[in-house]
Amino acid sequence: MADVKTVATRAAFGAALVELGEKRDDFIVLDADLAAATQTGKFKAAFPERFYDCGIAEQNMMSIAAGVAATGKKVICSSFAMFAAGRAFEQVRNSIGYPHLNVIIGATHAGISVGEDGATHQCNEDIALMRTIPGMTIINPADETEAKKAMYAAMEHDGPVYLRFGRLAVPVVFDDDYDFQIGKGVELREGTDVTIVASGLMVNEALQAYELLKEEGISARVINIATIKPLDAEIIIKAAKETGAIVTAEEHSVIGGLGSAVAECVGEEYPVPVVKLGVYDRFGHSGPAVKLLDEFGLRAVDIVEKAKKAISLKK
Repeated sequence: MADVKTVATRAAFGAALVELGEKRDDFIVLDADLAAATQTGKFKAAFPERFYDCGIAEQNMMSIAAGVAATGKKVICSSFAMFAAGRAFEQVRNSIGYPHLNVIIGATHAGISVGEDGATHQCNEDIALMRTIPGMTIINPADETEAKKAMYAAMEHDGPVYLRFGRLAVPVVFDDDYDFQIGKGVELREGTDVTIVASGLMVNEALQAYELLKEEGISARVINIATIKPLDAEIIIKAAKETGAIVTAEEHSVIGGLGSAVAECVGEEYPVPVVKLGVYDRFGHSGPAVKLLDEFGLRAVDIVEKAKKAISLKK
């Protein structure tokens, strides 16, 4: 069996910046003294005259991004998710979100899989924060392919975009011809007993859970939701009607993230059991990323158990 290619989505982000820089000159890139980690350093090396290091000052960086965007130029700014969404929330809300500016926030090192950096850097709350900002588009790519295509789509989008990238290398799920569209979910596997809705690195785990459930005679549908806001309500409601139960899987708090978005959607339109899998109201801690995913129950086997629970709740 051939080895599965693994690439961190932050690396795809950096590569996409260089590709975009070669094709267009209408944007600049800002970073907060983390260019090597966020991978914006690749863009800096290729286009130093269009790159600005704002220092360890994310709030100032967001304000600078807003000022430049107000002149009509596209701006991409990057830092760790904890600082881009957390430390700079007020500036993102008031200076970028309120005037609906064309600023792309490339937030890297999100989730438990930041690993050894520990609880202060393992941001499991960023999607919840960004979801509250009116007009903010939120994209959480599953792999290298989706991350690159999401960057291209974000460049054509009108309004602020929050792109969430990871530190850990993850399997490539999608082929090069994958048609990514902002606001559209993708059904990856057909099923009738339960639906697994996943985003980010949990998409690969959901595909593994599909195989495990199949071995037990359970037919699971798998849906990839990269765009958490605006949510693809159509594909979610269709799944609710056809399978009668949903499991959500995310590397984020179960409060305010993908699970909350899906539950809100289903609760209003077609109530069915929604069982959420994610980080349960706790902080992370330092440790190897893979072991932390095991410890926090973010694995295929954990999705299987949630799927069985969701099925048991069906009326």
